Amino acid sequence: MEELNKDQAGMSETNKPQDPDPRIACEGCSVLLDVNDGDRLVFARLSGGAVLKIANKNYSLKPLIGAPFGSLFQVESGEEGCFLSRILPVKQENISNNLIDDSRDNRELVDNNEAQNLTGEEIEAMRREGAKGDEIIEALIANSKTFDKKFQLSQEKYKLKKQKKYAPKLLLRRPFARSICEAYFKKYPARIGFLRVDALSLLLTMANVIAYSDVLVVDMVGGLVTGAAAERLGGTGYVCNTYKGSSPYSVEMVRMFNFSENVIERIVQSSINELSSAKTASPEENNQQGGVSNAETNINETTSTSDIMVEETSVTTEASVVDIVAPENKIIKAPKAGAKASKEAIEMWREHGFSSLIMAAQDQDPWSLAKDVLPLLSYSAPFAIYHQYLQPLATCMHNLQQGKMAINLQITEPWLREYQVLPSRSHPHMQMSAFGGYVLSGIRISTT
Repeated sequence: MEELNKDQAGMSETNKPQDPDPRIACEGCSVLLDVNDGDRLVFARLSGGAVLKIANKNYSLKPLIGAPFGSLFQVESGEEGCFLSRILPVKQENISNNLIDDSRDNRELVDNNEAQNLTGEEIEAMRREGAKGDEIIEALIANSKTFDKKFQLSQEKYKLKKQKKYAPKLLLRRPFARSICEAYFKKYPARIGFLRVDALSLLLTMANVIAYSDVLVVDMVGGLVTGAAAERLGGTGYVCNTYKGSSPYSVEMVRMFNFSENVIERIVQSSINELSSAKTASPEENNQQGGVSNAETNINETTSTSDIMVEETSVTTEASVVDIVAPENKIIKAPKAGAKASKEAIEMWREHGFSSLIMAAQDQDPWSLAKDVLPLLSYSAPFAIYHQYLQPLATCMHNLQQGKMAINLQITEPWLREYQVLPSRSHPHMQMSAFGGYVLSGIRISTT
């Protein structure tokens, strides 16, 4: 009987559903599709019926299922129509030595639209006959009168331009904190409060988000900060998303992280009134806090509704760009994060406090939130507050100094410069972001 019980226990353990490999794009997971090296960034959820629209044509995303993240796909045409085909990496020889000896230039070239002998009708005829994109590009080069006269770097730019038009490439990227932040900052920066990736990493560092931490988050940027904190915790500790009033802020962006059930369970929410107690504030402060909460309930309800509408708009916008349709297959939805915090956890946080705080509230005054949220931290706990502008953080810093609520206060402006690194042409990017917001950091102390 004991051996039978052991066998049954072993079978039950083997029958438990295992978490999918995070390195493989499985059906139902969120992916970030990078078209033509960053020209277009699209979030999608993989399914058998999902399609992607590229150059007025729909391509099935079914070939992406089961491929490892980082795989490169190219548009190809066959008997059944156009489809996405995976490209295996090929080692390229170093051509940096040939760039120095090239003495050609483009001074004698005249752009009069007469350099190409191949007409548009002939290109369409090649497509109908099933010619690949690389074959069309080779035909364009062979029929160009000025290609051989161009400088070698100009030839590479010409090939890249034609490749993006006739042989688009698709890079399968894994959505995590950095890639999601970069994609939103490039396309829709206002939806994340113009939070740049270096400012996000500075927030996590200044708040000392490490394993087994209990992080209190005020997230009004769609859930980006909540997901980044949960990603760093890795299923240990808790991320508590707090809010004023009765309606929590939207954290729909957390679904893009492909978190497992263990990590999702560690993301909870609770209002500031539920987390507050007589141990963390005086009766006068509690009365003042209650008055502020009651006065701002309607405002916060409107704010949270607007946040939800913004997130829905983003999903609708992306769905219009990526028409994800699965008429026959059932789309697997990601589990929703942000369940209600248990009473035991709330009582524990009331007694011991949180280990760190991160605030990213673009539509609220930092001081009006900080004076209610800081008492929820334990003593000597670090905090980091992000805002797009400097003056609200300067006012908050002054009030914290006057109230002797924190020490080691400093306002940091993150600065980031991107470089293009290519043979014989390494230089800073011609267009880059010159502004990434400000971060106020400090350590909470006892006021008594």
